[in-house]
Parts: sequence; C-alpha cells; structure tokens
Amino acid sequence: MTSGPYSTDTAPLAHTDALVLDYLAALWAATDDLEPELRDELMTTVADYIALRRSVSGGPVEDPAQILRRLGSPESLAAAARRGRVPAHLRRPVPAPAVPAAPSSGAEYAGLALLTAGAVVLPVLGPFAGMLLISGSPRWSAAHKTAAWVLAAGPALLGFALVVLAVMLGGGPDTLVVAYLMTLAGGFVAALCLLPGLSARRHYPPGY
Repeated sequence: MTSGPYSTDTAPLAHTDALVLDYLAALWAATDDLEPELRDELMTTVADYIALRRSVSGGPVEDPAQILRRLGSPESLAAAARRGRVPAHLRRPVPAPAVPAAPSSGAEYAGLALLTAGAVVLPVLGPFAGMLLISGSPRWSAAHKTAAWVLAAGPALLGFALVVLAVMLGGGPDTLVVAYLMTLAGGFVAALCLLPGLSARRHYPPGY
C-alpha cells in the first residue's frame, strides 16, 4: 500500500481503517500535480469529512464504504480541485454569526431616567411613565418587566395607603416624607433591576 502523510501508524489496522487509509493514499497519489497548499487543503478537508461522518448518533459507523462512495473516486476529487472548485458535498457549513447585542433605544434610557430622576420630581407619575416606556421595549423579558413593575409600584401603593391612613387618623407631615421616600426607593430599585438588561446580548421579542 502506498504510504502518504496520513499513515504513520505501524500497528495492525482494522478493516475499516485500512479502507480509509487506502482511499487517502490514492487521493494523495492522484493529486501529485497540485500546488502543495491546495493539495494539503484537499487532503485535510476529505479527512475531516470522513472523520465527522464516522461519528454519527453518538456511535461510529461500522462500514466506511458508504462514506467513501459519497465522496466519489479520488480521481474525481483531484479533477475538481484542478478546476479550482470544491465539490458541494465537501463544503463545510459556514458558522452562524454571533448575535450582536441588541441596540438600546432612547426610550429605554428615558424609561430608566423616569424611574430614578423622574421619581424625585414626580414621585408617582415619573416611575409610572418610565415603566410604560420599558414595557414596550423588547430589551427585557416579561419576567423582568413584571419584577420591575412590582418593585416600582409596590412601594408607591404602600406609600399612598400610608398617606390615606395618616389623613384618616390625623397623622403629621412625617407620613408624607416616608411615603415619598418609599416611592423614590421603589423607582431606584426597579431601575437597578433593569440596568443589566441594557448590556445583555439577547434580544427578546415583544410580549416574551
């Protein structure tokens, strides 16, 4: 058997390995007239093709003859390489491009600003308007939006209830301060919960 650069092991070979090495040796001989770079590229591509298809469904293929038949004869591969093209069945799949981070819109930043700075100026209306903007953004999942709504609206509702209770019981102005601080804290905590989503790579579809 002709020895090529892919047959350096002198141990006894299984029948399946011998078939593959015979094929690679024949291909090596058939491409003797090719440029060294093109020859090496073709040999590597064919060897990778065989290796990939000998490991299917978690187990090796018993008979590689079917794989070699799909490849075609070494002479046909060499002829295709001389014509400057790789046979279609040998073309490697193009890796899927990395999904870039979804661009953040101005509305998303405005929503976070209303949750924080807006809560200082308009303790209830600011966070509410900010959450409306955030709810319409595909940046965050429905779970993140729900958590932000709870964090922003919960303290505001408790503060409102505290104010109503204070009015009914004749409470002082300290109650208004506490309610204001609760609303302010809720907006800031909700914004902190949403902030990591601005740099996340995943782009959630609306309504997810």
